[in-house]
Amino acid sequence: MTGRPEPVLRLTGITKRFGSLLANDGISLDLARGEVLALLGENGAGKSTLVSILFGHYVADAGTVEAFGAPLPPGDPAAALAAGIGMVHQHFTLADNLTVLDNVLIGVEPWWRPVSRRAAARTKLLGLAARFGLAVDADARVGDLSIGEKQRVEILKALYRDARILILDEPTAVLTPQESERLFETLRAFVEAGLSIVFISHKLGEVLAVSHRVAVLRQGRLEAVLPAAGTDASALARLMVGREVAQPVRAARVRRPDDAAEPPVLSLREVDAVDGARTLLHGVSLELRPGEIVAIAGVAGNGQQPLAELLCGLRAPARGALRVAGAPIAASPAAFIAAGIGRVPEDRHHLGVIAEATVAENAVAEHYRARPYARGGWLVEGSAIRAAAARIVADYDVRCRGLEQPTRQLSGGNMQKLILGRVLSRAPRLIVADQPTWGLDVGAVAWIHSKLLAAADAGAGIVLISEELDEILALADRIAVISHGRLSEARPVADWTTATLGLAMMGADAKEGADAARAA
Repeated sequence: MTGRPEPVLRLTGITKRFGSLLANDGISLDLARGEVLALLGENGAGKSTLVSILFGHYVADAGTVEAFGAPLPPGDPAAALAAGIGMVHQHFTLADNLTVLDNVLIGVEPWWRPVSRRAAARTKLLGLAARFGLAVDADARVGDLSIGEKQRVEILKALYRDARILILDEPTAVLTPQESERLFETLRAFVEAGLSIVFISHKLGEVLAVSHRVAVLRQGRLEAVLPAAGTDASALARLMVGREVAQPVRAARVRRPDDAAEPPVLSLREVDAVDGARTLLHGVSLELRPGEIVAIAGVAGNGQQPLAELLCGLRAPARGALRVAGAPIAASPAAFIAAGIGRVPEDRHHLGVIAEATVAENAVAEHYRARPYARGGWLVEGSAIRAAAARIVADYDVRCRGLEQPTRQLSGGNMQKLILGRVLSRAPRLIVADQPTWGLDVGAVAWIHSKLLAAADAGAGIVLISEELDEILALADRIAVISHGRLSEARPVADWTTATLGLAMMGADAKEGADAARAA
């Protein structure tokens, strides 16, 4: 951009404390008309707090927000909407049982209006969709839409309310590469139309591809604001974490002569999973050898969670066979833990830890009835628990105020380190890592990748369930794609590209996807 115009949004001296924590420290930023400003920072750097103040969910302790030259009343989301600020959250806020048009009209048309203006609303909605290339069926039930289509509805909701500033929070987190590229085309159309965008993402390549400027937060302070042109991902990572970030890469696995004779650490044979009359998984087959990382790629909601539940003993196969180290195993979390299976669950807050329990208690939560933490299964040995927790905190760099700190007070990255330490400190034979770096910053991601690679090098078999294609391509020995509850053959990582993975994630046969990508 040349000759930046007058800002449409200005934040001046924003400061916010939560007790002794200084979340935002005098942050000043502005956003021009037709500009994409990326907002970067580690977990806990203050991004969410700043955006919540901007949108009226929090009230700043100091500082002001101006939109289009007028002060924005603090703590008033309705005022932010009325000023032309729209927000598209990472986790969609749609009613699946309603149509696209009904979702767009929620909160816009009063329920007591005697005559609905649906015809005019439909015309406006379809006009916006055509203008910005956001094709939708206004009468489609939202629950029947794909993830990419749901995101279009969220964006159209904001545009329907005449948003002139859009805040996009991790907008590509659940999209295939092809859907992400279509989103970027839409953002370019927004810029040409004069809309302004705050783009929050941890994917540095995307940030550089779509933004004009990048604002980097670190420990609540504005570390830098710089043009996207002329910088690179390494420089941005260094600004975010204050040091160089080395990205670990999976080395080629050295196969031993006796590998073929060794039983798989995990074997699935034609496994179905059901929920009542609904089939969640269809004939899933997979083998995993010790020291191997097999990644499962897919768009959210295509069967990843039923598969993860099967592999952790939370769900029993309705048909087919599941074996660990050649032996059948009961569908019980306790049996799976006893068999040496470690779980890194998708939802670290609700499934990975007990939020109100202490760091020490969570460090041994899956083993607290076993020696040396208990005698006879019940008598808790506090000193053994504290000693084990102290080792995990030290070895896995869990940054906390002490072992008695409630775990809910940890940042997402430190909570994940605690979970990973609990799993890896037991030297498991099989690790089910479900979205292990979801929502984490580049430094935490690199650290967790290094630990998973070290575990595989030590002989653990790892099932990596992830929607991050860069992560999958960097860590996996083989990759399988799950779509509509069906799992493709797990092929060597060299057989895949980002494009072929994206096509397979959208339901194309893996071989057909590869042929199509080569033809393109």
